[in-house]
Amino acid sequence: MRYRVRIFAAILLLVLASSALAQQRAIKPGFNLFSKEQDIQMGREYAAQIERQMPVVRNAELDAYLQRIGRKLASQPEAGNYPYTFKLVRDKNINAFALPGGPTFVHTGLIAAAETEAQLAGVMAHEIAHVALRHGTNQASKAQLIQLPAMLAGSLLGDSGSLAGTLAQIGIGLGANSVLLKYSRNAERDADLLGARMMSRAGYNPIEMARFFEKLQAETGKGNAFTSFLSDHPNPGDRVKAVQEEIRYLPRNKYTADTGELPRIQKSIQGLPEPPKPRGQSRNTGNPDPAASRPSGRFKQFQGREVAFQYPDNWEVHGEPGSDQVTVAPVSAVFGQQLGYALIVSFSEMPRNTDLRAGTEQLLKQLQKENPSMKVTQTARRTEVNKYQGMVTRLESDSPYTGAREVDLVVTLDRPGGLFFLVFIAPDKEYPAVQRTFEQILQSVRFAN
Repeated sequence: MRYRVRIFAAILLLVLASSALAQQRAIKPGFNLFSKEQDIQMGREYAAQIERQMPVVRNAELDAYLQRIGRKLASQPEAGNYPYTFKLVRDKNINAFALPGGPTFVHTGLIAAAETEAQLAGVMAHEIAHVALRHGTNQASKAQLIQLPAMLAGSLLGDSGSLAGTLAQIGIGLGANSVLLKYSRNAERDADLLGARMMSRAGYNPIEMARFFEKLQAETGKGNAFTSFLSDHPNPGDRVKAVQEEIRYLPRNKYTADTGELPRIQKSIQGLPEPPKPRGQSRNTGNPDPAASRPSGRFKQFQGREVAFQYPDNWEVHGEPGSDQVTVAPVSAVFGQQLGYALIVSFSEMPRNTDLRAGTEQLLKQLQKENPSMKVTQTARRTEVNKYQGMVTRLESDSPYTGAREVDLVVTLDRPGGLFFLVFIAPDKEYPAVQRTFEQILQSVRFAN
């Protein structure tokens, strides 16, 4: 009789477990124009950029600790079998971010703020969930529904092509307002729940993730270090309650993965040297000096497939060799994904029968959509560059130089099959000193036919 009772009890537990799992909401990636392979390619290209621009920590002890946690989480089925990598960035802001396809970056400020290893693992699981659910490229797909299909299927994305460079033509990159790294509240909720499932399988208590996010929310307004994560990851509301509800449907676990090594790791981080200051940084104010990036007035020649022009010899060309879509800027004026001084050169395909004015207006709308602070200060007027008909529009927007505004001078030229445009970027107070140089660059533009 006891044997039958035990069998009945076991069957009942299985039935209850199955019932609970049946109520657990399926969380799947949404609409996407990108392939999984393109997510991975994009992530690798952007990761290479970030590692050149951010102070990535090279420390065997810290790297091993981060890799151990990351691999434990990434090996779970919820992670989607992407080629994840984990890098530590020397930055006091409490933040972490993951690029499409798996490259994941954790700030030292996040490790310093975590109370337990499970809290650190929770943020990493949350970021891995964004990758697995393809939230970045989902948002990019919805934002560029018209232009993306042709670009992703076109010849620009050959085996040796730059996916990041191609996407930059339509304003998709890693800037401050990038659709690839700013998520909706629904995306945050799904990343919380999928991250909780991942944590549970890996042996970490999922509730610690929600508690840490609630702690950040409570600290908002007490300093920039606390607000960095939530500026990109809006609170979906009552995270603790949502994760507690999710835990009801998870298999019981003793949660023994936390090694207790976090205090030792936090001490190691305190001993790290300060990262080098950006080139051109003023020692007195701590704010980069725009004059250090001013164009020299001496020129080099750029030769693309269809366009050639001169550019300052103390600036560098960023882009694929031979491409007609490049950014020219001094290293000292590149701040993460923001540009303080620069020249952007590109072609923009326009629908047939679109005239120069209509094409210019469409381009300006796109630029303003990607840069909400950008305002037109001088409306488009006709101009002529050599023998080419064009328009010039002056805009202003926020500058990466603290407390400054910048001039964004947009020149559009009518070309067969589309619109050729140049954007000259300079701090507003610097613009009068460099306006003549910009005019010289503009007059040097030549097309192949």
